[in-house]
Amino acid sequence: MKQLPDGRYIDDAPWSDDADLSAPERSDMDAPNWVLVWRKFKRHRLGLISGIFLLICYLILPVAGFIAPYTPNERSADYLYAPPQSINLWHEGEFIGPYVYATTATADLVNYRWTYTTDETRPMPLEFFCEGSTYKLFGLIRSDTHLFCAPEGATVFLWGSDRLGRDVFSRILYGAQLSLTVGLIGITVSFTLGIFFGSIAGYFGGRTDWIINRVIEILRSLPELPLWLALSAAVPSNWGPVAVFFIISIILGILDWPGLARAVRSKFLSLREEEYVRAAEMMGAKPGRVIRRHLLPNFMSHLIASATLSIPAMILGETALSFLGLGLRAPAVSWGVMLNDAQNLASIEIYPWTAIPMLPIIFVVLAFNFLGDGLRASLDPYKG
Repeated sequence: MKQLPDGRYIDDAPWSDDADLSAPERSDMDAPNWVLVWRKFKRHRLGLISGIFLLICYLILPVAGFIAPYTPNERSADYLYAPPQSINLWHEGEFIGPYVYATTATADLVNYRWTYTTDETRPMPLEFFCEGSTYKLFGLIRSDTHLFCAPEGATVFLWGSDRLGRDVFSRILYGAQLSLTVGLIGITVSFTLGIFFGSIAGYFGGRTDWIINRVIEILRSLPELPLWLALSAAVPSNWGPVAVFFIISIILGILDWPGLARAVRSKFLSLREEEYVRAAEMMGAKPGRVIRRHLLPNFMSHLIASATLSIPAMILGETALSFLGLGLRAPAVSWGVMLNDAQNLASIEIYPWTAIPMLPIIFVVLAFNFLGDGLRASLDPYKG
């Protein structure tokens, strides 16, 4: 640029006939849509941190058995209600590496509780990549190698043990495999039904729309929690944990689709009058193709945000049912099953670590909500 004596600026670059006059003045706004979404999502700190946290949680699920020092139902009869143990590095000013102290349990017959004494004179280093109980890596490969194990004559209960001497930390890792997966299966069922019925009602209208709307209103008028309880109680008690898990997931998904179907219907009612939809119909496109290729892509941002906000509701539903004894049952391990073992308030008062399973539920639900808020704000990258 060159400044003239009167203060104006002119471009002194030589003229080129090869210049692209149709190029946008701001090339950064000509990027693909997913790039624009990612740029804005990165500025939503809570959403970004929550997304990373949830990604780590789901990556841990296939290798939970490797990280956990014990299997979920492995019992230590001599360590009932053992308190959480700390992992130390230094002993009397000398660096030893990760180690624990040996603990001894004694029965307090006066207060009717277990008390533990710690021998702090002898540090016991942890063992890494050691052999322990057998588990299945990725649900398929049998293995007995654990990331870390307790040394001989000691235990490593990072978050304490429960009434049967089972490690709470290991059970929370194994419980995440069911509690976090139930939301994904439930949301798959819910979205399949919601998108199918909502798109049919919104696109065709008329009698089809009237029938689907009446079904939605009937389902939404039913009290949710009692209906969950009734359907869960109808599951035969002799079914295995895996069968009960899938039935609970399907029940949660079936009862959650009416809200999404109504949102899809209202959006399709407005989109079906757009010119590009009319043009596709005039060119002979069938209804299925119009819905699949023209209507749903324009509604995908809302669906993604709705999915991240609906998954925590599924997780809380499974937790509530399992807590009440009508969902997953032992020997299956989920966060709701673990909380079912901590219903006694007197025990929680004496052994507060038995209520630790509610912490991952709180963190995961909050993370999904923050992620959903971040996605909802970012899926319109031209706004703000």
